[in-house]
Amino acid sequence: MTVMAFTLRTDDELDAALAELAATQGLSKQEVVRRAVLDLHRRTQHKSRVVAASAASRERWGAVLDRLGSV
Repeated sequence: MTVMAFTLRTDDELDAALAELAATQGLSKQEVVRRAVLDLHRRTQHKSRVVAASAASRERWGAVLDRLGSV
């Protein structure tokens, strides 16, 4: 694993939220940000896969579902 430096500029509101989350979860601010970014990435990737699977299902079964809906 490669570790890289990164500067995150925060305002008072974000810094307070990070400090509170870090304290309540027993984590560093860095770890709170890391987990939040990775969680958002996973959820975004999942949504993309669901959208693609839904489109494929509609393409494959759309005509059948339309006929069933008209009965």
